[in-house]
Amino acid sequence: MAQSVLDIDVPRWDQATFMGRLRHFFNITDCRTALLPDSRLDEAKALVEGCRAGSVPPGTTEEQLYYAKKLYDSAFHPDTGDRMNLIGRMSFQVPGGMAITGFMLQFYRTVPAVVFWQWVNQSFNALVNYTNRNAASPITLKQIGIAYATATSTALATAVGLNLYTKRAPPLVARWVPFVAVAAANCVNIPMMRQQEILNGIVVTDENGNKLGHSRKAAVTGITQVIISRITMAAPGMIILPIIMQRLERYRFMQKIKFLHGPLQVMMVGVFLVFMVPAACSLFPQQCSLATSKLEPELRESITSQYGDKVKYVYFNKGL
Repeated sequence: MAQSVLDIDVPRWDQATFMGRLRHFFNITDCRTALLPDSRLDEAKALVEGCRAGSVPPGTTEEQLYYAKKLYDSAFHPDTGDRMNLIGRMSFQVPGGMAITGFMLQFYRTVPAVVFWQWVNQSFNALVNYTNRNAASPITLKQIGIAYATATSTALATAVGLNLYTKRAPPLVARWVPFVAVAAANCVNIPMMRQQEILNGIVVTDENGNKLGHSRKAAVTGITQVIISRITMAAPGMIILPIIMQRLERYRFMQKIKFLHGPLQVMMVGVFLVFMVPAACSLFPQQCSLATSKLEPELRESITSQYGDKVKYVYFNKGL
């Protein structure tokens, strides 16, 4: 085995800048990685772990190591190192999100269609939120069930209520109902699916990775940023696309191919998501920081008694 001089865990691009994070997330949300078999992902994990241990197979290039890290980051949880389920990975957000969002935007006129597609979307979101949680905070099956039911009910109540309310509104307003429902549900789905983090706090460390304790304020900060990112991810496609479709549908050729409107919206949503998934993930650093002065008094006092004034900030994984 050859000795490795590459620190594989140092980000390839500067994570303190938006552009650095954007390049990073374009890399790991690449939907092509979702097509790879588990055996290929496990090979990448073995190569990454070998590199961490200081040795790699002879002849392995730096680019091969970086590609292995790309596959590792796209498919394995940063807290546990376990392989994540396919549908919950961020690399599956484009194919999964484009299909569901496209059909939500297409079938918004009738209550049964609204109910079905909002249910599908919230089921997808619940799995994504669970998969990308801070895994250091366990959650029971009962809590998962309550979170799922609450978020789905919120989405359905919002969508159906607004759908009925907008019957007399301009057509474009009705087309925006799915986005409002999705935004409202995100505000419920994510905190509920990650309630253990809010109740018990998440692990915070110093800049060297030394554990300092658990913080509920850090959890609230991280989850709030995730909610903003998820709503931002959906916004352009679900706000701009309805305007485009309303204008296109005025043309005679579009009226002749109504059976293609659904697939057309799916493809256009995909174009938006290819850019918006990495952009939304890049809004905030995944490894968040919080000033020690903003922590809970008891945790702040514990850190001060142990380290004095040396620890100015604590760090934690906010999840995605």
